[in-house]
Amino acid sequence: MNLAYAGDLSPDDSFKLLREDPSARIVDVRTDAEWSYVGLPNLPPGSLDVVLLSWQLFPSMEVNHAFITQLMELVPDQSAPVMFLCRSGVRSRSAAIAATSAGYSSAFNITGGFEGDKDPNGHRGQINGWKAIGLPWIQG
Repeated sequence: MNLAYAGDLSPDDSFKLLREDPSARIVDVRTDAEWSYVGLPNLPPGSLDVVLLSWQLFPSMEVNHAFITQLMELVPDQSAPVMFLCRSGVRSRSAAIAATSAGYSSAFNITGGFEGDKDPNGHRGQINGWKAIGLPWIQG
């Protein structure tokens, strides 16, 4: 099956890859409001900073047509593992597909995203995702 990108990684596997490969990057494709109010991954010592690059632009939520150009400026090494993160894993999957089409050879989607799926009460951050499994994060 061709996923049109390198595949999906769990948040745990993504964090492990960051610890093992100093060239690995996380590109957080959420909006500036999400970065500010929901939080950001707090990466292991020695990791490169999280790249903040919106896949969709707030408040219109129109796709960022400059995404690939901006990605190439922010993450020029197209052979490095690049893991895309959003709220739940939907926007990040689209970003991973676009990055692969643009020549990135190891573009991954982080499943469950930063906040994960909604629980029965409609709340995120409880079932799966970066925050729910207890990976380090900081308020933006």
